[in-house]
Amino acid sequence: MKEEQFFVALDDYEHGVVIRSLNDERNDLKEEGRSTDAVDDLIIKIGHAPKKKFKVIEKTEQKVRRDDAR
Repeated sequence: MKEEQFFVALDDYEHGVVIRSLNDERNDLKEEGRSTDAVDDLIIKIGHAPKKKFKVIEKTEQKVRRDDAR
């Protein structure tokens, strides 16, 4: 079975926040003497993730409430 993948769209600021948060978590784990392997792997994946341009199309649905229909 194929492994499920997730894609997240981040701007430059959000990308930096994620990297800093992971680094803070890594530092906390080191202070506790715990393994940082999983966090290290995530930092590498997110840090080296390719940039891709795409358009975001927002669709709005008009929901009719039953009270409004009367």
